[in-house]
Amino acid sequence: MKPLLVFDMDGVLVDVTESYRETIARTVEHFTGSRIPPEMIQEFKNQGGWNDDWKLSHHIVTGVGVEATFEEVKTHFQSIFHGNGTDGLILREQWVARPGVLEKLNEQFRFALFTGRPKEEAALTLNRFAPEMIFDPVVGMYEVQNHKPAPDGLLAIQSANPGSKLFYVGDTVDDARCAKAAGAPFIGIAAPSNPLYLDLVFLFQEAGACAIVDDINYLEEVFAS
Repeated sequence: MKPLLVFDMDGVLVDVTESYRETIARTVEHFTGSRIPPEMIQEFKNQGGWNDDWKLSHHIVTGVGVEATFEEVKTHFQSIFHGNGTDGLILREQWVARPGVLEKLNEQFRFALFTGRPKEEAALTLNRFAPEMIFDPVVGMYEVQNHKPAPDGLLAIQSANPGSKLFYVGDTVDDARCAKAAGAPFIGIAAPSNPLYLDLVFLFQEAGACAIVDDINYLEEVFAS
């Protein structure tokens, strides 16, 4: 049986600079009146424990003394992200894989997905960009009791595929720590455009990543070496 290549979604399969990251910035600006830079968002991501963008947005908002409930922040976040169905920032997402790259990898691996998104939001993006590509299982926010960096999602995928070798591909320190806790080899995605690129590379190295690449278009080289 082919081994499993498990992908995170945001920052791995899709570039979310103008979707999730921009939604965080706009949400914070709405409640605080101040625009936060991309570096601040990445600093929180590099700390670990901020895989949930709703919670991160609420944390930043309340951290400067603004009184807003989590549900208020989440509702505004979702209104920006989804919009009216035609103007949501989710539509700004860019698929990372070049034509043929995943198809080539699929000859060697089966694919699965473990993401911090709700499963329904992951499905929207997969159906838009890769409707014929099979990711099985898809584990999202509500399919696990404990979120990353807890290894629950990877352990569930491993349990459903006993005896299969599993690799996890992610772009945050939470992804790396999740893989380590699950005993799975981790491949880190550190895009050169990341505002804290070198910091992220060092964090991946400290977490024991077996490889670090710019994006998923280089995965074939990882497994060819």
